[in-house]
Amino acid sequence: MMKKTSIKPILLAGSCMAVIGCGVPKITEKAASTANMPTAYEATADSVNSAKVEWKTYFTDPHLRSLIDSALSHNQELNIMLQEINMSSNEIRARKGEYLPFVGAKVGGGAEKRSEYTTLGATERQVDIREGKENPDPMPDLGASLVANWEVDIWNKLHNAAKEAQLEYLASIEGKNFMVTNLVAEIANLYYELLALDQEKMLVEQNLKLQSDALDLVKLQKIATRVTELAVKKFEAELLKTQSMRYKIDQQIVETENKLNYLVGQYPQHILREASSLDQINLPIVQEGLPAQLLNNRPDVRQAELLMAAAKLDVKVAKARFYPTLGISASLGYQAFNPAYLLKTPQSLIYSITGDLIAPLVNKRAIQAEYLNANAKQIQTVFTYEQTLLNAYVEVANQLAKIKNMANINTLQGKQVSTLTESVQISYDLFNSAHADYMEVLMTQRDAIEAKFELIESQKAQFNASINLYKSLGGGW
Repeated sequence: MMKKTSIKPILLAGSCMAVIGCGVPKITEKAASTANMPTAYEATADSVNSAKVEWKTYFTDPHLRSLIDSALSHNQELNIMLQEINMSSNEIRARKGEYLPFVGAKVGGGAEKRSEYTTLGATERQVDIREGKENPDPMPDLGASLVANWEVDIWNKLHNAAKEAQLEYLASIEGKNFMVTNLVAEIANLYYELLALDQEKMLVEQNLKLQSDALDLVKLQKIATRVTELAVKKFEAELLKTQSMRYKIDQQIVETENKLNYLVGQYPQHILREASSLDQINLPIVQEGLPAQLLNNRPDVRQAELLMAAAKLDVKVAKARFYPTLGISASLGYQAFNPAYLLKTPQSLIYSITGDLIAPLVNKRAIQAEYLNANAKQIQTVFTYEQTLLNAYVEVANQLAKIKNMANINTLQGKQVSTLTESVQISYDLFNSAHADYMEVLMTQRDAIEAKFELIESQKAQFNASINLYKSLGGGW
């Protein structure tokens, strides 16, 4: 029977602590500040915030809601992020397992021939007291035991590492939420871009009909010698330009549909959508609330905050590496040179327990470098948090201003379109009565269609601003 119960001298701990404690570099931690953050976006502050509204309630179009719902299940990038979250969850289990004892089973066997002229060799050649014969040569060695190893977490190094993994896991969830927010907004923006392209295509087709009729009229006037061949060519060139514009819009529609299909996770196909023009669709109303609400509503701000807390724990973990580690190992089992004796108790019983107190004394540069890097990373996460919060506020402020300015632009452009539409008819009447030449008709016609296109783009921009404001406030996840 072999027994081993040696706990190595712990007197070394005092000297190790004294030496190592003096070797910890001094660092300067930085705390995040939100003191300079404005209390309101405007003079009038209201705590009602649209970020609390679910995207299914915010977006009322059934086709758009169907696209978003499908994307949240089949978008490949989002699914990749979910697997990263699973890996972060497994990392928590791994870190928690590090401060628990590692227990395993050990079974082994072997044989060794020793010289007869050594102490051990001569001992092995003695007569077996049980059977009255010499021990076997070579001497077999069989054994089976349970072994355990445990690092005692006296400085909370392992517990802090586990808490750090938990914070990083929560940060990965917030990263996923931020991805969902951006995904929802991107799909909504592309959907309304499709509606705008449909409206532009309809506008082009209407103008093709008008321009074709105008070309026929000019041809008749040429026969009547009221205009020259130059006027006919000018009207014909304008018609060809509008026809080519239609194909450009068709290509844009295909590409936009395919972008949506890609985000939804499906192969190219037609996207079902409303046939209404943008001016007939109710614009989502967004209430911005208070800037302080960004701290809870914006997933990227929450993610930066969690990573900042994780980095602070990482500094503590790195600091604990300067101090001694206490490891305990133990084993319990049976060992014998003959299988018949293997389970004889207590003769073949073996057990041991050992404690080790290990501390770095010389060449601690690697530990110091890790410690200083951890501190630099902690300061970096503070700056990242403040930058993320500042960026969130700027995004909201920009979109609030854009919504107001686009509303004014749309009103003025609507009046411009009405004026130019009337001008087109007036130019036709003057041309037919020989009070205006064909160039005036063409220029008025061109100005009118350009103004209509600009109005559609402004209406789309207004929808985009509302969607982006909803996203900037932290809504959609």
